[in-house]
Formats: sequence, C-alpha cells, structure tokens
Amino acid sequence: MTHLVGKRYLWFTISLLVIVPGVISLILFGLKLGIDFTGGTLWELEFESNVDTADVQTALADAGYSGATVQTSSGDGGKQSILIRMEEIQQGSPEKLALQTTLTNRLGSFRELQIESIGASVGNSIRNRAILAVGLASIGILLYIAYAFRNTQNPFLYGICALIAMLHDVLVVVGIFSILGEIADVEINALFVTALLTVIGFSVHDTIVVFDRIRENLSHGTSPNFEETVNYSLAQTIVRSINTSVTVTLTLLALFLYGGESTREFVLVLLIGVVSGTYSSIFNASQLLVAWENGEIQRFFGRSRGRGERAAVAPSR
Repeated sequence: MTHLVGKRYLWFTISLLVIVPGVISLILFGLKLGIDFTGGTLWELEFESNVDTADVQTALADAGYSGATVQTSSGDGGKQSILIRMEEIQQGSPEKLALQTTLTNRLGSFRELQIESIGASVGNSIRNRAILAVGLASIGILLYIAYAFRNTQNPFLYGICALIAMLHDVLVVVGIFSILGEIADVEINALFVTALLTVIGFSVHDTIVVFDRIRENLSHGTSPNFEETVNYSLAQTIVRSINTSVTVTLTLLALFLYGGESTREFVLVLLIGVVSGTYSSIFNASQLLVAWENGEIQRFFGRSRGRGERAAVAPSR
C-alpha cells in the first residue's frame, strides 16, 4: 500500500507552487471586477461592418464618456461584437439615445445585443454580501464539523483542517482568476461568487468523507498509530474520490467547451474548484491532521518563535 501520508511535505509543496503565483497576482493586480461589483453599464453592440476599438473609444470620449473601456467579442454567428463598459446609463434615457446617434453617425449602424446597468450602491451591496456569505459559510462549516466529530479527541482540529483545505481551494480559484484578469481581461461577477460557494461545498463534502473514514478506523483500531490509520483510510477512499471528481470534471469540461459564452467563467470556476477540492481533501486536510497529531506543526511554530525570541535578546555589538 502506497504511503501517501509519508509524502505529506511533497503534497504541501505542490499546493504552495500552485497557490503562490496566484497570491502574488492578487497582491499586485487584485481581481478584475465586473459591473456586478463596481456598478456601471455593460453594452454589447454588433456593427454592420467591422470597426476598430480605438475608433469606438474616440467616439465615446467625444460624447463625454472618456472613462469607458472597449473590447471585441464574438457576436451571433461568429460576427464581431463590441463590448463597452462605461458609467451607468439607463435604457431609454436621453443620454443613451444621444450616444446611439453619435455612434451611428461616426461608425455606421449597429444592432444592440444586450445592455446591463447596475448602480454603484447596488454593486457595493453585492460585493459586501458576497464577502459575508463566504465568511458565514466558513463559520458554519467549522461549527458543523466540530459537532459532527464531537466524539473524537480534538473535534475542532477536524474543522480547522477542513477550513484550511477549503481556503486552499478558494485561493487556487481566486488566484487563477486574478492572473486571467490581468492577461485575458476575465472579469468576475455575481455568478463567480455562486460558483465559489459551490466549490466550497464540494471541497468540504469530499473532506468529510475522508475524515469520517478516519474516525471509523480509529474507533476500530485498524492500525497501530494515527499516521497509519490515516494512510489506510486514504487508501480506502482515494479511488472513490477520484472517480467522483473525474465524472464531474468531464461533464464540466463538456459544458466549458460547448456551452454558452455567458456561463463559461461560471463553469471554469467549478472546473478548477472540483480538481483543487479533490486534491486538498486527499493531500492537504488529512495530512494536516497527521502533522498536528505528530507535533510537527507545534514544533515548527515553536522553532519560529524561538528564533524570534533569540533575535530579540541578542546583544548589540
């Protein structure tokens, strides 16, 4: 039987290699927020003939919308469409009619594919509620797992390890989308938060399955020590976890490749999250349990604290 637990520092290193680039991107660039969070108007137009984004930008600036951003996309039948993100402008308003006239005179006639407007106060409310939702979900998960594993020696440890694995998945998804936002102008919206909460649920569900098998094997005394018990439990559950993940991943991959444009980012969040959630449940959450039970985490922080104390009392020369 492969000793998965014995290679826990390899699994931790792989996680760090995946997470660190995303964290650096988050620090440097943050996330590219859509109008769901910032407020404003998203206006998609399809011109009869292809137009240059610079010409559209100039026409908007001349009409008083110099802060607007313009990019191309694929419209109906593969035709070029223009995506305009600008300050809030209401459907049917005199400002919108005047802007339509300006664009028609400068660039030719066009067809409106969609327009979506959200006020700045609504965008702030959505952002705050999204943060609150993730926070409440985390607290609820910790309390639930602590209650579900109340008969173990340290029930809150199981909850904390599950939360760390969940945080791993959140950082993987958010970090990748920060990178995509910088290099491919991928924006996040309210659907992103919905998908992220779904990823959290999947991650915790998979972790609980592994933890429950560990608890069952501990009660039966199937192995001589905690590390061997965890390794045996992983060997029992790893095939089931991978099979479930592969099934979901194939379905999501089909949706990503052949589904609609409007749900592509939503599906991509789920796709990344399912793969990351399966990995963290097997190679992070249970490994953290072993590292704590063996005193490795305590010794690490003890050494770090000891170095800090020695540096603080070192005599000056």
